[in-house]
Amino acid sequence: SVTLPEMYIYSLFYFCLVGAPYPSRVVVGFGEPVSVSCEATRPVRVLGWESAIGAAHTQQDQAVQWKVDSLIDWIEEPICYGVFFTAPRQCEEKLNLVLYKTPDSVTIAPVNHTGPMVEGKEYQLLCEVQNIAPVQYLTLRWFRGQTEVYKHSFSDLTPSSPVQVSSILMITPTKADSGVQYRCVAELDLGPEGPQPPPSVTSEPLNLIVGAEIILNCTATGNPTPVYSWQSSHPIQDRMEDEAVLTSSSLLPGTYTCTASNKLDKRSKQFIIKAKSTGRADFEVYSLQLQVYHHALCTNEPATSVFT
Repeated sequence: SVTLPEMYIYSLFYFCLVGAPYPSRVVVGFGEPVSVSCEATRPVRVLGWESAIGAAHTQQDQAVQWKVDSLIDWIEEPICYGVFFTAPRQCEEKLNLVLYKTPDSVTIAPVNHTGPMVEGKEYQLLCEVQNIAPVQYLTLRWFRGQTEVYKHSFSDLTPSSPVQVSSILMITPTKADSGVQYRCVAELDLGPEGPQPPPSVTSEPLNLIVGAEIILNCTATGNPTPVYSWQSSHPIQDRMEDEAVLTSSSLLPGTYTCTASNKLDKRSKQFIIKAKSTGRADFEVYSLQLQVYHHALCTNEPATSVFT
């Protein structure tokens, strides 16, 4: 928000003068009131404002005010115009108006990954910013602890209305990074006419947990070739649930049961993942083979189903 006397933004500009300064720049928060005065420096027949919200004009008055109680129009471009007694008889100036909105939310999360990270493996961290405007004044700052590690600006974008934007940070964690916090800060730098310090919104911190990769090997040999299925109280990624080996640092402590089966036999193997200590990403894996035998059907080929 903008804190100014009487809660109004006041701006005064002159027009139709050679070498006159560019019209004043006004920065307004979404839904806030705004009041801007346009003043002529020579006798005027008619002086007024044109805008999508409403018009105001005076007769032979040196000043006219454009006022809005709550500015919510993203395409508003107020124009002050004048009709004079002497040349140049008509001229106009557009107000440099910036309507801004701070984001609804700023979030940070790993891309396509949950749980502990593997030391030495590359990961993507995604920062998402919802409903911010104007985006060209936005800077996303990435922090590792208290140290800024990356800065992403959006000055090449032009939308004036709220948009969603994102930024990606690549990291390769080491064990020393376990417990480190990453966060993302969205900052709107609207220039000297805007609020000071620039408004900013910070994401909730992302706590890194780094440990060794977990491998659950359920490989079996058999004829016909076995197919695999996994069951656990924790979600298993679809692309992995029919694999013989689960290799992932995202596996959480708990029990995982693998079943290898063909049309002649079915056997299961159970893995128990236990955390070595609270707050660390070190795990111990215990395996227990559970056998469920089925009567083999007569076949010309030998049938086997043995875990290796």
